[in-house]
Amino acid sequence: MEIKVLKDILSANDQIAERNRALLLAKKVTVLNVMSSPGSGKTSLILETIRALKGRVRIAVIEGDIASTIDAQKVGQEKVPVVQINTGGECHLEAGQVGRALDSLPLDQTDLVLIENVGNLVCPGEFRLGEDKKVVILSVPEGDDKVHKYPLLFTMADAVVITKIDLLPYTRFDVPAFLQAIGGMNPQARVFQVSCTSGEGLGEWVEWVTSVIRK
Repeated sequence: MEIKVLKDILSANDQIAERNRALLLAKKVTVLNVMSSPGSGKTSLILETIRALKGRVRIAVIEGDIASTIDAQKVGQEKVPVVQINTGGECHLEAGQVGRALDSLPLDQTDLVLIENVGNLVCPGEFRLGEDKKVVILSVPEGDDKVHKYPLLFTMADAVVITKIDLLPYTRFDVPAFLQAIGGMNPQARVFQVSCTSGEGLGEWVEWVTSVIRK
């Protein structure tokens, strides 16, 4: 019975995700679903992406959190449209929530929507939102073994971003081992190594983002 209920929930979510996708295709808007555990640097990467593309790409943001509007306020300071979704305890965003958020955004004046999903390495991977690309972030302090502990998200990712690489000298994060694991699990995924503190690697990341925006 529980399995059937879960299948019904995912099926209903997928139908709404398809409606979201149809809307976004009609508006020629590209959407990136950014997922990671809490504290990995999702907001920092989104902020640096906005700053790097300001004046070239019209960006809007959907912020997903269990509670608070802290990250949305930070994004709002960059003068881009932002909608906050508080899930009230749910560990992921769902397509219906994203659909309602899209209704509040100026899609006719938007090229790219960045969705910051709720901090979690498990649940977000099961719920389609209507996105074009899935981005998974892993920070250096979390350890290179997370790709083995939470394989679903990394298997589904179009891009994997290792953040906080300025901390590599102070950790045991094994970059070659991580790259080998990703290569075996998901060879199509692009992998980026960035530091939002030093700026290292951000150029390559921004170039990829620009390349996937619908023309």
